[in-house]
Amino acid sequence: MFSIVRKAEAVLHPVRLRILQAFIGPETLTVRDLADLLPDVPQATLYRHLNTLTDAGVLRVAEERRVRGAVERAFALPDVSGALTGADLEGATPDDHLRYFAAFLAALQGEFARYLGRPGIDLAADGVGYRTFVVNLTDEEFLAFMASLNELVAKAAANPPAPGRRRRAFARVVMPLPEKD
Repeated sequence: MFSIVRKAEAVLHPVRLRILQAFIGPETLTVRDLADLLPDVPQATLYRHLNTLTDAGVLRVAEERRVRGAVERAFALPDVSGALTGADLEGATPDDHLRYFAAFLAALQGEFARYLGRPGIDLAADGVGYRTFVVNLTDEEFLAFMASLNELVAKAAANPPAPGRRRRAFARVVMPLPEKD
């Protein structure tokens, strides 16, 4: 079993978060697949980060096959998700949570910066947006809302690549706000 600290440190790195995001949808990916999806990350860097994720149990080697005399590995998420769970995070300190959240935000900011660096971007046509919404819900209403949202996200994440489909990052942050006086 891998310690939560080792698992969190492995996951919460901007490049490794991007690697894990690439596994949303496909069951397995090779280094070549990842290089196509993350063209700004050198192949040697991909190998190093894949080794870190595999050693921490966040990814697994799903298949090995010979290709022109070399062994090509296909990686996959473990049968149980490599994501940090609520149970994983129970023992984390507030400082740990702040570090984890900062790493999450850094990865998200990096993806946005890469998007903004592309030629000819069109935020409206690309469906790019960021906004904070405040909702007032009972605990029961909140659980129902989250279940509905999770169902929609899972359905969209299950779509395989196809002509006309674009890969998009969808990030979610939920936190309670202080009560108004």
